[in-house]
Amino acid sequence: MLPDRMTPMQTLDSLKCLLVQTGLFWADAEANRQHLETIAHEHGADCDLIVFPETFTSGFMGDIDAEPEDMQGPTLTWMRKLSADLDSVICGSAAIATPAGRANRLLWVQPDGEVQFYDKRHLFSYAGEDKRYLAGSERKIFHYRGWRICPQICYDLRFPVWCRNRGDYDLLLFVANWPEPRTSAWTTLLRARAMENQCYVIGVNRSGEDPRGLVYLGGSVIHDPLGETILDLGQGDCSASAAIELEVVASIQKRLPFLQDADDFRLG
Repeated sequence: MLPDRMTPMQTLDSLKCLLVQTGLFWADAEANRQHLETIAHEHGADCDLIVFPETFTSGFMGDIDAEPEDMQGPTLTWMRKLSADLDSVICGSAAIATPAGRANRLLWVQPDGEVQFYDKRHLFSYAGEDKRYLAGSERKIFHYRGWRICPQICYDLRFPVWCRNRGDYDLLLFVANWPEPRTSAWTTLLRARAMENQCYVIGVNRSGEDPRGLVYLGGSVIHDPLGETILDLGQGDCSASAAIELEVVASIQKRLPFLQDADDFRLG
């Protein structure tokens, strides 16, 4: 049985987060939705936030072989229902068609039906992503039950100025399809982002192998504002949850007020 539902305005001092680290079906949105729904129901019934990987409906660049989907498509409809059923935020990125072209879009769906999104700013030109998608231009902060969340996608992790904490978020959230050869960068930079921004960092990566032969080990984690690891899913298919505490962010920033000495600059 689900717990009593909170109103959207009630603060959650503790946020229980489910990280879904799994392989993905190439260019098969329906198979991915069914697979992820099964995982969410098995592991996420008492969670406040459920995080799927980047491009969870297709695999990274798998939408080349799939039908385009827009914001009125079946994935958003499915996310809304799953979110309401579990009384949990559901998020992850998908290739979404817009009037100007496709975007690698992180979708954030709340139990009350509200939808927010962030379009990936840094497109991975090394793999030709910049030829397939439009780059986002707006840094976003999502507000949810007292938490301020900064969403980011995969390659954004390498660009700290874009995602730096301006005193406006408590949680920095990354979803990814980060391949095995650069695993050390994934693990190192996630921890660095937590320490330099004095915030929680969640990183959710896929596992398995895609048809191009790229292998993904996973390595999904939660780090606290000191860079200490709260949860590490290791390698392979795995889904697990952990709670993060809003008071921890405030207390660490108060005890160690490093952010007030940060250089005053930002990207336009």
